[in-house]
Amino acid sequence: MEEDNGNSNSSITVDTTKWDRSVWLMKCPLIVSKSWQSQAASSSSSSSDSPQVGKVVVSVDPLRSDDSSALQFTMEMGGNDVGNMPKSYSLNMFQDFVPMCVLAETGQGRVTMEGKVEHKFDMTPHTRNMEEYRKMCRERTNKSMIKNRQIQVIDNDRGVNMRPMPGMMGMIASSSKDKKKAAPVKGPEVKRTRRDRGELEDIMFKLFERQPNWTLKQLVQETDQPAQFLKEILNELCVYNKRGTNQGTYELKPEYKKSAEDTGAE
Repeated sequence: MEEDNGNSNSSITVDTTKWDRSVWLMKCPLIVSKSWQSQAASSSSSSSDSPQVGKVVVSVDPLRSDDSSALQFTMEMGGNDVGNMPKSYSLNMFQDFVPMCVLAETGQGRVTMEGKVEHKFDMTPHTRNMEEYRKMCRERTNKSMIKNRQIQVIDNDRGVNMRPMPGMMGMIASSSKDKKKAAPVKGPEVKRTRRDRGELEDIMFKLFERQPNWTLKQLVQETDQPAQFLKEILNELCVYNKRGTNQGTYELKPEYKKSAEDTGAE
């Protein structure tokens, strides 16, 4: 493959020797991804061997060996630094997905094809660890609500920038009146400032306590957050109803519904 960047001598060569190698694509919770990255970083600093971050257990029903649904995949976490994180997860396999390949780029700018995606999984906490996972979510939400106060030292202690200078009183009064008369109207082109992720999750839980289903437009108006940033949070916390009476709305995933109810009771 060659890419023309305006220079006839510039090209990118892709190594395709491993194109037919089968790989798995898996979507995992953020806390699992951080744990694996932490284990890989600590292992790379101590030795050259790759750490065992987990193992996949495959269960087969012998009475339905010809049925693809008879296969059950479970991820068991490895390592000793997982803390209070659930140790067992279910891997839900997708039957239909767009064919994909995995590309990697080295530090020298070399691009290689690592293989083609044969299976795609969605990693969720196992049923027996669901209560433990809900407890961890509640703790994360409570920690995000704690605000650390900070004290900032001002170098200029004469207060020049804190009090109006002589001759500026009339200017300040007139400018404040003008602001009251011509209040800015917020339009759709106004950029919205992102909130802290933990604070926004807490707001979302409270909104879904008020009513179980929301459209994206309603949530943007309620939270005053960018739609794209809001979608990232919704993809983690909610499911999107594509059909039925609640078509076009979001509602909390089952594990978060229980978490929100427990938090409200507390």
